[in-house]
Amino acid sequence: MQDVVIIGSGFSGLGAAIKLQKNGYTYSILEKSNELGGVWRENIYPGCACDIPAIFYSYSFSPNSDWSRFFAKQDEIKEYAYKTAKKFNLIKKIKFNHELLRANWDEEKKCWELITNQGTYFSKFVIFGTGPMHEVVTPNILGRDTFKGECFHSAEWDESIDLTNKKVAVIGTGASAIQFVPEIYSTVKELAVFQRTAPWVIPKVDFKIKTVWQKLFKYFPIIQKVIRLLLSYYFNKLNNNLNDLKSRQKLQAIAIKNIKRGVKDINLQQKLIPNYDIGCKRILQSNKWYRTLSQKNVTVCDGVDKIENNKIIAKDGTEFLADVVIYATGFKVANPPVAKLIYGTTGKSLNDEWNGSPKAYLGTMLPTCPNAFLMLGPNLYAFTSAFTMIELQLKYIIKAINYMKTTKNIKSIVVKNDVTSDYNNNIQDVLATTVWRSNGCSSYFIDKNGNNSTNWPHSIKYMRNELSNFRIEDYKI
Repeated sequence: MQDVVIIGSGFSGLGAAIKLQKNGYTYSILEKSNELGGVWRENIYPGCACDIPAIFYSYSFSPNSDWSRFFAKQDEIKEYAYKTAKKFNLIKKIKFNHELLRANWDEEKKCWELITNQGTYFSKFVIFGTGPMHEVVTPNILGRDTFKGECFHSAEWDESIDLTNKKVAVIGTGASAIQFVPEIYSTVKELAVFQRTAPWVIPKVDFKIKTVWQKLFKYFPIIQKVIRLLLSYYFNKLNNNLNDLKSRQKLQAIAIKNIKRGVKDINLQQKLIPNYDIGCKRILQSNKWYRTLSQKNVTVCDGVDKIENNKIIAKDGTEFLADVVIYATGFKVANPPVAKLIYGTTGKSLNDEWNGSPKAYLGTMLPTCPNAFLMLGPNLYAFTSAFTMIELQLKYIIKAINYMKTTKNIKSIVVKNDVTSDYNNNIQDVLATTVWRSNGCSSYFIDKNGNNSTNWPHSIKYMRNELSNFRIEDYKI
């Protein structure tokens, strides 16, 4: 039996492996695919890139001097994942094509039974590093099954479909749409963008990183460290300012200028100005989005009402005859799909226990799942780099495992129910006063029961303090 099994080989899983390895624990990684990389393996749509600066979107303990742009594209981020895995000798620890089918806590043996499509594994601890952006959302549109053309989700981009001179309907205007629409509009014959809710889109301060800077980063890593600290300060301040009305108004003014810079048609401008406070939904960045929507072969339509064969009909009655439909409708962010596979002490799946409203202690520990840790769990999303949350969580997880390993006769550790309940009640109380609840704000941050199961309502500094302090009194041993 190994000390730890990690589920997933995205950045959460790889980071966990590095920290476990450093602390002398035995482990393996179960990966459902034949490649590592997580969300950056799956998303290959044109223009796919990060909206966090590359220097900040990386491990603090493993900087990359070769970034070609300030905001890295998908292929470079995936390459960084491979470089990191090779640097720390992780590849041999990854069991590829091993899809987790069920995770059972064995109360008698005090270990986890992990059933995969290629056999069963047992471990003292398990780290679920599958991430929130894992299962796509395809809206249940009336008549969707009657569509006779080709269709796919942006997160499952079908490269075999040639869009040249096709009439293409894009349903959704979220993070993926604003990246791939500007890349395909000049290829297609006609493009209809069906917008249910306009997003706030600010300019993207992107640029190529010159070779001289790459060399400086390589030979003087302190430079990247300083830039990273500055970016950390900036995002921490931005995260705090989202809940300040005056700060939001300044940010909205920048976004409206971005609209007017790219769109001269007054009617179209009005259609593209959101009717909710900036920050309520994910803030997007692009220098091409609005300019693309002004092109002659591009039409912005209201959200889809129904589909009749190849006819896409908008809420306002506008009709578009499509050859191809691309769903840019995101992921089930508020409800981590892995919860359907996890069975703790109650005998029920974690998904059934949550009943639509995910809860965890510090987004990491679960009151019915001893010796288990959830990466990027409920209410840990903040407007900063995912690597910030990942590294803070891993420090906490290693402290928990070290405590058990260095204290005699401890076989399992699980967070107390009342601690989890008090923590989550406080989180929801604070969230009620934030931008994510302002003016009837509705977004994918909100779960089916109306709770915000996604956002972190405090500062990053507060998150760092909470995850730096492992309190054994919060746990049952």
